[in-house]
Amino acid sequence: MEIAKVRGYALSSPINPVQSREFHGGVRRLLKRDIVLVVIETKDGEQGFAPGGASSSAMREYFEDESQMLFSDLVNEEIAPALEGTSIQEVEDAHDIIDNTDLPERVCHEAASAVDVALYDLKGKRTGTPIYELLSDRFDTEPTTSLPMYASAGMYMPPEGYEEQARILDELGFFGYKYRPGIGPEKDRHTIDILNEVTEDIEIMLDAHTWWKMGNHSYGSSTISDLVEYAGSTGAYWIEEPVEPDDHDGYRELSELGASLAGGESKESPQDLIELAQTGAVDFLQGDVRHHRGFTGCSTIIEFCQGKNIEFVPHNFGTWLGLVANAHLVSAAPEVNLLEYPVFENDPALESSKDPGMYPFELAFDIIEEDLEVSNGHIEVPDGPGLGVTVDLDIVEDYPATEGPWTEFHYKDE
Repeated sequence: MEIAKVRGYALSSPINPVQSREFHGGVRRLLKRDIVLVVIETKDGEQGFAPGGASSSAMREYFEDESQMLFSDLVNEEIAPALEGTSIQEVEDAHDIIDNTDLPERVCHEAASAVDVALYDLKGKRTGTPIYELLSDRFDTEPTTSLPMYASAGMYMPPEGYEEQARILDELGFFGYKYRPGIGPEKDRHTIDILNEVTEDIEIMLDAHTWWKMGNHSYGSSTISDLVEYAGSTGAYWIEEPVEPDDHDGYRELSELGASLAGGESKESPQDLIELAQTGAVDFLQGDVRHHRGFTGCSTIIEFCQGKNIEFVPHNFGTWLGLVANAHLVSAAPEVNLLEYPVFENDPALESSKDPGMYPFELAFDIIEEDLEVSNGHIEVPDGPGLGVTVDLDIVEDYPATEGPWTEFHYKDE
């Protein structure tokens, strides 16, 4: 296919009114959610879409001093000139072009992720084939189009708030409930007890990255070990990122405590995820088509996991477009069964008398024209060509990008 145009659109979805969440180290303010929509257009006028990296604050986290550009600027000023006018025979050809630029390595991984997904969307549209069928050809599998999901929610609230949210999501039929502790060691332990008492069928996961992200208020290694061991003893399905992403020795030490561990979403590349898996310390490996070189990169991770005592479960914490992309991967991949479903307020796919959402993120749903089919904790993977959904380009005008970070942390000692 001949690439005529590549564009990235920075978009912001305001959180109004601003929300404040108390945690052990202080207060977190939630201001907005930022995304980038990447669009690739061929000479014939066909368009492929992909969710890209987030904007300002996330770019500083991703690239530090290497680049302060918004990801949309990077796409428009660096990636577009490299790809426009080229003829792409295989999706991997675009990876080679991006890797041959002068961009820092991590930037290349992020850019290749978005381009890969958009090109797969185009390839599916050209052949009249959903992406999961294209991937099934690679994996030599029969796709599964009804996928169980775990609900990803629970951000800094009193133990009783986690309890209420878990009850609702249990009733909605989700496989699991993942929440974010970090409200203090004793309250975190109390939350584990409450959730263990009140839930029936739903599995419990802890996304524990806050434990080591609170500066002077971060939990010590002995406290983290105690919480991991205790959560494991109560049957927690996994504890996610209990130590910093590159602390492989920390993962190894915690793995001796009998609890199942998860990690990988913060790794830069597919190879970095494989190296984490090679420690033997994690039971669940969390790649993401939006960050780990798209379907191509995540496929290599999945192929590494095959036949080993480690399960690939994709990370997904953005819009429905990112959800659908990861769903196509899970549908086709061997020995991969579970999908992360972030729960935001006013979710049109969830029917409940009480809203279990974390905060408003209207753009998450408005980015596509269709409503996704979610029932009893399962999603039906769209079966149309490519990603199988219609991106609503009105969002470019409806959700203009706003400057500043999407979230702020205010620590007690500031």
